[in-house]
Amino acid sequence: MNDSIFYINHSDSDDSDEGLKEALARREMVVYPDKQILVTAVATRMLLKISDLLTRQERVDVALTGGTAGIDVLKAASVSTAQGIIEFPRVHFWFGDERFVQQDSDDRNAKQAREAWLDGLVRNGLLPEENIHEMPADTRPRREADVAPARTNDEILDAAAERYNDELSVALGNKERKTLDIALFGVGPDGHFASLFPHHHAMQVHDPNQRVTGVSHSPKMPPLRLSLTLPFIQQTNYVWMVASGLSKADAVHSAIERPGDPDIPSSFAAGHRQTLWMVDRNAFSAQQHILS
Repeated sequence: MNDSIFYINHSDSDDSDEGLKEALARREMVVYPDKQILVTAVATRMLLKISDLLTRQERVDVALTGGTAGIDVLKAASVSTAQGIIEFPRVHFWFGDERFVQQDSDDRNAKQAREAWLDGLVRNGLLPEENIHEMPADTRPRREADVAPARTNDEILDAAAERYNDELSVALGNKERKTLDIALFGVGPDGHFASLFPHHHAMQVHDPNQRVTGVSHSPKMPPLRLSLTLPFIQQTNYVWMVASGLSKADAVHSAIERPGDPDIPSSFAAGHRQTLWMVDRNAFSAQQHILS
C-alpha cells in the first residue's frame, strides 16, 4: 500500500431515517500513512467540522476521547492554525468515557485533555471554563475506594452516571436534536470503545434516554468507569473512530468485517449522519485484502 489516503465504503448519505444496520453499512474509512499524519488530520477535520457546524447552528457539542491517539489529536489541535476560525464560546466539550478515580489522578481523561489542549484555550481567554463538561470524579480517598464493597461502588457509580446524564439532558435540551454533534473514540485491542467492553453489562443498555452508565469490574484498569451508552452514541451526528498501531489492527479488522457483533463493541459504533474510521497504515494492516 502506498503512502496515500483511501476511502472505503464511502457514502455522502445524510438520510436521517436510516436504521442502525444501514448506518453500519455506510461506514467510511480513511487510511493515513503514519500516526503523525493521522492525528494531525483528525485534529484538522474536527476543527473544520466545528467551524462548519457553527455556521448553521447556535452551539456545537463535542465528546472527546482519551488514550494515546486521542490525546495526541488534542495536542495537534492545540497547535493548529484552524483554531483561529472557531468561536469557542459556542463550543462545549464533553467526554465519551472516564476513569472513575480521584479528580487529580493522571488516569483521568479530562485531566489529560486539559493538559493537552483545553486548559490552554481557557488561559488564552478563548474557551469559557464552564464549557468543559467533565464526568464526575470519585470524591473518596483512593484507599477507601479500593476496599469498598462492590455494592457501594455500584451505587456511587450509578449516582455519578445519573448526574452526568442530567447535565447532558439540560445542556442539550434546547437543541433541535438533543444529542452530541461530534464524538471521537479510540478502539482497544479487544475491540472495546468508550468504556464499553466485550460481554460487559454496560453493553446491555438499550434505553435511548439513558445517556450514561456506570462501568464496574472493568477488564481494563482502573476497574470503575463511566461511559456514554450505545444508544446515545448512536444518536450522535458524527461518530469518528481513531486507531493507530499494529496492536489495533485485528480489532479494526474485526469491527469493520463483523458489524454489530456482540463480541466486538466497536463494531456497533455508528453515527446518525456519519460513521468514520480514521486509522494509520499499521492499524489498517489486517485489512489489506480490501484493496486487492
